[in-house]
Formats: sequence, structure tokens, C-alpha cells
Amino acid sequence: MRFLAYIIGFLILIAGLAWAAIEAGAPQLYVMIGAVIFLGLGIIMGASRTRTLRKQGDVTVVRDNDTL
Repeated sequence: MRFLAYIIGFLILIAGLAWAAIEAGAPQLYVMIGAVIFLGLGIIMGASRTRTLRKQGDVTVVRDNDTL
């Protein structure tokens, strides 16, 4: 759910930036390329910032030649 909210917010940001760039007179091709790049960055950032961390449990390390 957090990832979805992050992506929706990022899409709104991209839409606002694209609209501003078009109004400023930037070529549409450049705006589309920039939007795709920002979308990729948003997905990467959203995935890395919203991932769940695993709780560290008790771990017993046993070598092959050790007995339990």
C-alpha cells in the first residue's frame, strides 16, 4: 500500500513537471523522455524506500564438521 501511494505521488509530481515544461515551451519529445526517466527513478526509489525489513531471529551457525 505504501508503494502504491509513493508511485501515485510521484506520478502527480511528474505530471506537474511535464505540464510546466510544455507551458515553458520545451519540445514534447524531451518532455516525454524526461517523464519516462523520472518514472523509472520513481519506481526504483519507491521499491527501495517502502520495502519491509525482516526481523532478525535467532540463528545457529553450524559448520559441516561440528556436531549439534
